Amino acid sequence: MLTLAHVTRRYGSLTAVDDVSLRLPAGARHAVIGPNGAGKTTLLNLVAGTERPDAGRILLAGPEPRSAAGRPSGASRESSASRESGAESAPAAGGAGASGGLAVPADTDLTRAPAARRSRLGVARSFQQPSVIAELSAADNVVLAGWRHHRSARGGLLRPRRHRHLRDLALHHLDAVGLAGVADEPAGALSYGQRRMLDLAAALAGRPRLLLLDEPTAGLTDRDLGRLVDLLRGVPAQVALLLVEHHIEVMAELADTVTVLAAGRVLVHGGVREALDHPQVREVYLDAGPAAAGAPAAGGSAPGTGARE
Repeated sequence: MLTLAHVTRRYGSLTAVDDVSLRLPAGARHAVIGPNGAGKTTLLNLVAGTERPDAGRILLAGPEPRSAAGRPSGASRESSASRESGAESAPAAGGAGASGGLAVPADTDLTRAPAARRSRLGVARSFQQPSVIAELSAADNVVLAGWRHHRSARGGLLRPRRHRHLRDLALHHLDAVGLAGVADEPAGALSYGQRRMLDLAAALAGRPRLLLLDEPTAGLTDRDLGRLVDLLRGVPAQVALLLVEHHIEVMAELADTVTVLAAGRVLVHGGVREALDHPQVREVYLDAGPAAAGAPAAGGSAPGTGARE
C-alpha cells in the first residue's frame, strides 16, 4: 500500500530523515521507534503531507480490486497475507497490472501532493498534540472530519437528512473512544486525554486506508490507554497502521513489525521481538538488556509504560 523510496528530509545542515526506504502492505501494523531526534515524527509528517521530502519518493497504491462478490481479489488476499512478513525495505514497482481479471490501479505518487489530497485518498493522521476545533462540539468535530468521505455527504453538509446521518456516524465513533457522554460539549472544554481520543475519532471518521498515529497513548489514563489498545485492535484488517509509540508494551500489542530509527537513518527493520532484542537497538534506544523490552501486556487492558523520550 505505502512505499517510501530513499526518502530524505533536511533542515539546513541537519538531516532529520536520511535515505529511508519502507514498504507497507495493506493491513500492515507497523511501528516506528527510536530515541529523541531520531526523525520519527518527521517521517509521519512526510507521509501525511505536512512536510515534503528533499529527496526520494512516496507512493500510495490504488484501492485493491474486488471480486464480483465484493471480496478482495487474489492480489488483495496475497497482500493481506504478506502482513505476516511485515515491512519490506525494497520499494514496490508502480504501474498497473492484472489480478483475477481485474486491473490493478497504478500507484499514486504523493511526493509533492498536498495533505488535503492525501486525506481524500485515504491517509488519516492523529497528532502528538490533539488537533481539534475548540469552538465546535465533539460531535461536530467528527462530522466535519468525515463528511467528505461519505456518499451521504454529497450535495452538502447542511442538508438535514445528510447531517443527521453524519451525526449518527459521529456518535458511533465517539462511543467507540468513550466520548459519547460529551458529544455536545465544546471540544475546547474537554480534558487533554479526551481531546486526544476525539482526535482519533475524527481520524477514523474519514474511513482511512492508511492511519498514521503519532504517540497515541501520550497523556492518557490507564483506563483510556486500555480502551485505545482495544479500539486499534478493532481497526479493519485492510486498514494499514503506521504508528510512533514509546510505550513498548503497547507497541508490541499493536504492531507486527517495527522500524528503529537513529539519527534519521534506519537501524533495524523486522519483527517486534527481533528488533527489541537487537544489540544496537538496546544500545541506542532501550539502553538495557533484553528484559527492558518487556513482554506484551496480557489482554491489552492496561499496558505499562515502556521507554520514553
